[in-house]
Amino acid sequence: MKLYHHPLSGHAHRVRLFLSLLGLEHELVHVDLASKEHKQEPFLKLNPFGQLPVLDDGGTIVPDSNAILVYLAKKAGCTDWLPEDAGGAAAVQRWLSVAAGQIAHGPAQARLITLFQAPYRPEEVIPRSHAILKLIESELGGRSWIAAERPTIADVALYSYVARAPEGDVDLHPYPEIRSWLARIEALPGFVEFQKTPAGLAA
Repeated sequence: MKLYHHPLSGHAHRVRLFLSLLGLEHELVHVDLASKEHKQEPFLKLNPFGQLPVLDDGGTIVPDSNAILVYLAKKAGCTDWLPEDAGGAAAVQRWLSVAAGQIAHGPAQARLITLFQAPYRPEEVIPRSHAILKLIESELGGRSWIAAERPTIADVALYSYVARAPEGDVDLHPYPEIRSWLARIEALPGFVEFQKTPAGLAA
């Protein structure tokens, strides 16, 4: 397997994390975002949307981080990471949608401001970040994992940008349940760290 990635991409990290948690051998292919390699023809043949990450599984090309998580869980037959029953699958999908929605438009965008001077407004993005973090904090009350009684790809999908939210000036100190949940993920066998940067509150 080849994973086209960039080390500062949380979307790419969630896939790298899951590959490592599953113990699947893979090759990391660095895509140079600074030179806009992801917008050039060779990469666009892999993903016409021009976005990271992309998985190449022996010629089967899978773009989109959450789609890759589903693909890997299905291919590996991991019903613990992705339940087969209707209720369990729906619970996981709910949080995959949050990862693609509120997390992407909250903590992820906040981090893009401090790391890459992205043209978002902190006064909009940071309150959005805290709004979804408050919901996650509430959901984690009294439970260890976000969608089931065990870790699932929902936890993997949420982890990266929540863990690095302080790099976008989003403080995690008000969220003890989230901080405990992050620690549980980081204690999983095969955990691989998301590259830290001295930005925002982490500077």
